Formats: sequence, C-alpha cells, structure tokens
Amino acid sequence: MPSFFRKRMIRYPLYGLIALCTLLVIAFAFYNWVIAVIGLALFGGVFFLAFYYENKSHMATEDYISTLSYRVKRVGEEALMEMPIGIMLINDDYFIEWTNPFLASCFNEDTLVGRSLYDVAESVIPLIKQEIDTEIITMNERKYRVVIKSDERLIYFFDVTEQSQIEKQYEDEKTAIGIIFLDNYDELTQGMDDQTRSSLNSLVTSILNKWAKESGVLLKRISSERFLAVFNEKILQVLEKEKFSILDDVRDTTSKQNVPLTLSIGVGMGVSSLPELGTLAQSSLDLALGRGGDQAAIKQTNGKVKFYGGKTNPMEKRTRVRARVISHALKELIVESDKVIVMGHKHPDMDAVGAAIGIRKVAQMNQKEGYVVLNFNEIDNGVKRLLKEIKGNPDLFSRFITPEEALEMATDDTLLVVVDTHKPSLVIEEKLLGRIENVVVIDHHRRGEDFIKNPLLVYMEPYASSTAELVTELLEYQPKHEKISMLEATSLLAGIIVDTKSFTLRTGSRTFDAASYLRAQGADTVLVQKFLKEDVDTYIKRARLIETVDFYKDGVAIARGSDDIVYDQVLIAQAADTLLTMDEVISSFVISKREENLVSISARSLGEVNVQIVMEALGGGGHLTNAATQLPDITVDEAEEQLKLALDEYFEGGKD
Repeated sequence: MPSFFRKRMIRYPLYGLIALCTLLVIAFAFYNWVIAVIGLALFGGVFFLAFYYENKSHMATEDYISTLSYRVKRVGEEALMEMPIGIMLINDDYFIEWTNPFLASCFNEDTLVGRSLYDVAESVIPLIKQEIDTEIITMNERKYRVVIKSDERLIYFFDVTEQSQIEKQYEDEKTAIGIIFLDNYDELTQGMDDQTRSSLNSLVTSILNKWAKESGVLLKRISSERFLAVFNEKILQVLEKEKFSILDDVRDTTSKQNVPLTLSIGVGMGVSSLPELGTLAQSSLDLALGRGGDQAAIKQTNGKVKFYGGKTNPMEKRTRVRARVISHALKELIVESDKVIVMGHKHPDMDAVGAAIGIRKVAQMNQKEGYVVLNFNEIDNGVKRLLKEIKGNPDLFSRFITPEEALEMATDDTLLVVVDTHKPSLVIEEKLLGRIENVVVIDHHRRGEDFIKNPLLVYMEPYASSTAELVTELLEYQPKHEKISMLEATSLLAGIIVDTKSFTLRTGSRTFDAASYLRAQGADTVLVQKFLKEDVDTYIKRARLIETVDFYKDGVAIARGSDDIVYDQVLIAQAADTLLTMDEVISSFVISKREENLVSISARSLGEVNVQIVMEALGGGGHLTNAATQLPDITVDEAEEQLKLALDEYFEGGKD
C-alpha cells in the first residue's frame, strides 16, 4: 500500500488517541497524582511514537513522489525518442524545426532539421492549408496516417503500411458472383438439329472454360443458356481492365461459324452475404438484358452500376405474345383505376407526345378518362404544330393538362403511365411519382441505373424503334369500343418517323407493321411532313453549327457552338443527324450551349461506335446509335475536352 494512503490512515487515529490521553491525564490529576504521572509518561511515549511515524510517513511519501516523477519523465523521454511514431515540429514557412529519431530513420537520414517540408513530405502541405486534421499519405513507399495539430505546428506520423496491406488483401479476396447468360441461344438453336446444337454448346463451353482457367474463375454451367461464375474482387479488377474481352471473343468466334451468339454478364460484388451477392448479380444481369444484351453490368452496393461492352446493335427479340400479355396487363390496371395520367420526359419530342396520346386512347378504349401532362413552355416547333392541329379537336385538346393540374386531380386510385423515359430525373413532373403509387413504365431506351422505383408494370424494349411503336402494338389488343382517330394515328406515326429518321435507323420488321396498322387507321403522312417542317432561320442556324465540324478521329466528327449562343435541343440533335449523312462520318457529336449554365451534347452513330457508352461516361445515355448528355456549370471548351477524354477511353478499350 502506498505510504501516501498509509499516512492518512495512521495520522488521524493517533492524533485522536493523543487528545484522549491528554484529557484522561488531566482528569486523574485531580484525584491521584501517581496515576497522573504514569499517564503523563505513557502520554509522552505515545506522542513520541506518533511524531516518529508521522515523520517517517512524510519522508516515504516524498521519496515515492520524487521516484514517480523521475520515472514518468524518463518514460516520456523514452516514448518521445524511441516509440515507432514520427513526430515533427515545423515553422510557418514549412521548414522542419525538430523531429524525433524514428521519423528521421524513416527517411534513412540522421536528421531532417532545417529541411523544407516540400522536400520531405510535400503531400502534407495541402492538408495543412486545407485544415484537414487527419489523412493517410504515402511516403517512401510506406503509408502513414498523418495527424496535424495546426495550432502547435505539430505533425504526428503513424505507420499504417501493414494495416493498409491487410485491408487491401481483405478487399481483394472478397467474393464476387457473376451470372453469364447466352442472349440469343433459344433463337439460334430453335431450328438446329441435335448435332449442330451440340457442336455450338461445345464451342461456347470451350471458349468460356478457357477464359475461366486463364482468369482464375470458377465456372459452372447451370442450364442450357446460363453459367455461374465465382471469383474474387482482385480478379474482377483484371476483368474490368480488360473490359470483359470474353464478350468480344464469344461474339467473334461464333460469328465465324455463322451463329452470332452474344453474352450478357451480371456481377454482384461488395458484400459478404452470398444470398445478397446472388441478388445483386441477377439484378445486374436484368439491367444488361434490359439494355439489349452483349454487355456486362456490375452493380455496386452504393447503387451505382458500371457497364462494359454493348458494342453491337441489339437483335429484335420481341414477340407478339409479349405485346399481347403486356396489353392485357395494362388493361386490367386501367380498369382498376379511376383515371389515367400519362407523362413523358422534359422537353418532349414527337415520340413522347405521340406515345402519350396513344396511351390516353387506351384508357378511353377501357371507358376511363385519360390525361396527358404537358408543359406548354417546353415543347419544340414540331409538337407546337401538332398541338395547333389538335386544337381543332376540342375533346382531345381538353385532355392536355399542366403538371399543376395533374397534381391536383391525382388520387390514390389514379394510374400514372410514364412513356419514352424511365429515369425519375427526366420526367416532366417528378412530384407526380411521389404523389401516385400506381406507376407503369413504357420505354424503348436501354435501361440505365437511374430507374423509377417500384413500378407496377414495365414494358421496356430496346429493340423497338420508338415508344410510339410499342404503344401502337398495345393498341392492337385493346377493346375496339373506340376507333382510333386520324389525328391520334398520325401522332403515333409522327413519333415513329422522327425516331427512325424516316425509317432509316433502328428500323425492324415490326416497325413497318406498326406503321402499316396506323396507316390503315387513317394516319396522314402528308400531315406528318407538315409537323416536321422547319423555318429558314432554323436551317441557317443549324448550317452554321455544322460549319464548325472537325474530325477528332477517323470518322468521328465533332461540331460545336460558341459560348454566347444558346441552341434549341432539337436543333442540336438535327445537326448531329445531318453530320451523320456526310461522307466518311461514322459518328457525330454536336456540343453547344443549351441554357445559361447548361451545355448539351448530342451524339449519333451508324453502329460502329456505341455513342451510348460514350455519353454514359459523361452522365447521359440513350441508344447505341442515338444518345445525349447535359453538363451543368461548364463551358463549351471544357465539354469538348471531356468528350475527347471519353472518346479516348472508349477507343482504348477496343471496339473489336
């Protein structure tokens, strides 16, 4: 027990005893002096013992304190000089005033005093200037966690190299799951005999097994068109660096055998739970297939998705059966609702408006009221001409409402149909998505990571030319209580013609079937051309924009407007379309100011360049041959530099 505490345990009882003895001696002195003398002697002895022990305890305490102070001082010096923690003092000019020996040894030098921090650890200076308290930096091929005490101009360096290596090893060895799907296996093998089908299976299996062996992937075929791949995240990084070259290997090899087979790969990563990994992998595969296949999709835990591949035009896989099933499902949802509200994307084009008019007609065919949401201040000249024509039909024109009116009339039983987009950020009125729970999505664009939450029904076909084409097919399976009017049929046909550039791009056999059906319902092709006319000023403005064209790479044409001129989005798109008709142009990009703080890029391609991937790298999206993006708070020059970097990244990945 420390003498400090023993002292207090002894001192106060003894003093109490002395006081008691003094009182007793005084009391006995009145009755018997002999006893008083004896008591006085005893009192003196006790007093002497108390004083002795008190002094001894005091000396022991002082010795303990002086010893402890010395030990603490020595331990502090030992810690300061010998512990494996770097300590540095600097002045206001970032010159080193003092370091402990450990920090100097990290640089294999005797002393760092007098040297500039710019020479020793330049990466620390931005942290000091930005008043960052702690950060991990790399010095001399080792990692240090830096703790900065700005007021004292004191910096601590904790060596965390081994910790970082363990963390990296843990991250590298995390399990990832991939699901590989043969996109068009059923279509290709449908008419094959057993021997040819077996030969194709052997070819694909051998290609995949060779790839798996070289990459360190565990591969298992789980059905005729599906494989399961298990690997770690370090292997995944290598596969990403190669941009999943297995997609190109399978496509090219099978094409030489006249059976052009393509793969889609969905990857789940970033979590330790195997069921959750499987869910992420399946969700990624659904995204890849929803975008047309022939690509790999990696869904991360933060919700972001990375895409690789998708360099070929998707082959038409839609069937009449699927269109009929979707049409009947839509009919049931409409019948159960009190009204139908249809909404397209911001700055709607002819396809969005035509498809919206078609869905409103579907609602009318099922004896329900349908309304089309439109912001009349954000429409192009073609849509304005269409609305001018529609004004001659008061019943139809009265069904066009503003976003504010839509919010007012929406109820819990209202059905909201979103056409020509699937991204919440692009719809005319995003508040409607929060107000109405029952949502249907009909779109022909490749699916992106940003998607409307929890829709009741999704009809997405990237193989279709336009949303108007999809809606036309749905109309064919609806009750025939109401006949499609000439103006409604013409609106749908105009949407198809605009998106296919008069049946020259993204046109399949079903596109002509839909156009034929609309023509039979009275669609007026002359009226369509009237809607699509343009004025002379617009033509001249577009020509001046095209005049700035420059070739960045072989066949890649880039035109750009000036920072002081704002162009309409339709005009930008038309300029990109016109550039694509020029000789030796395989892809075109037009950059211009769209609004005061917004730059827009429209991209077009004949199919050799996947402009969707290029635009997605800049935050946009679209189709393989038709895509766009919008860049806020940026100049046209900066947008052009970003575009060129995205093109470099795309071409370095290889299109073969």
